[in-house]
Amino acid sequence: MSAPGFFERLSSLLLREPEDREQLLMLLHGAFEKNLMDADALSIIEGALAASETRVAEVLVPRAEMDVISVDASPAEILPLVIAAAHSRFPVVDGDRDNVQGILLAKDLLRLGVEKEFNLRDWLRPAVFIPESKRLNVLLREFRVSRNHMAIVVNEYGGVAGLVTIEDVLEQIVGDIEDEYDFDETHDNIRKDSAGHYRIKARTEIADFNAMFRAEGAAFSDKDCDTIGGLILRYLGRVPRRNEQIEMEGFHFQVLRADSRRLYTLLLYLHRKNVPSAPVLPKTETTPASNT
Repeated sequence: MSAPGFFERLSSLLLREPEDREQLLMLLHGAFEKNLMDADALSIIEGALAASETRVAEVLVPRAEMDVISVDASPAEILPLVIAAAHSRFPVVDGDRDNVQGILLAKDLLRLGVEKEFNLRDWLRPAVFIPESKRLNVLLREFRVSRNHMAIVVNEYGGVAGLVTIEDVLEQIVGDIEDEYDFDETHDNIRKDSAGHYRIKARTEIADFNAMFRAEGAAFSDKDCDTIGGLILRYLGRVPRRNEQIEMEGFHFQVLRADSRRLYTLLLYLHRKNVPSAPVLPKTETTPASNT
């Protein structure tokens, strides 16, 4: 008789019928400790459970950071923006960002090579609007049914609060998803963008950061942490939220990508005049987190 498989063993463990989510998580952690599942499987299950309690407002790309296209823009104006942003979908607006007309798929611009007439309004896909309060598990189900990959998030007053993509939702469950437009796996941990700011992976070695910005006075210690992300986690004593700003030893960072478990990407402003107006949140008074 063959040995019981993973699902049979897990089902046997779950026959204890947990009465609430906390007990379920305890059972799952027990299964992990008994080698019934690996760390990745446990992390995905925890992420899926957390998605049912996470609202869109917590993961959206804020309105101010949306890459949008004007409905009156010409191909000569659209193409450089699409190339620089490297997204597959763009909200198209008429004047104000609250007035979203539809979604332009970057692949549709291939038609420019064969069609002489250009009217952006005729190329738009319908935009999907959702409230900030929608839960991620519900949104993911709607994405799957409708085959949409992007939704415009509106606040209680009907104004645009930002946008959310299917990748944003999946990253809350499985962790960071890198594609061909993200930083290279082994290079470009620090990259200068078109605005003159620096996009920095959280896993960047502190020594590399210091070497890059030595002229600006970078001299962070790597005694307790190896990476710039670990340094920020230790400084704050928690995982920062997306768009949170951190002032640390004269360097001003903004969190570009983070979830409830990990910090992924930072934006570094070298010149104070370019720092956005959002408040800098102070570090907590709790014991700093260790770098793991």
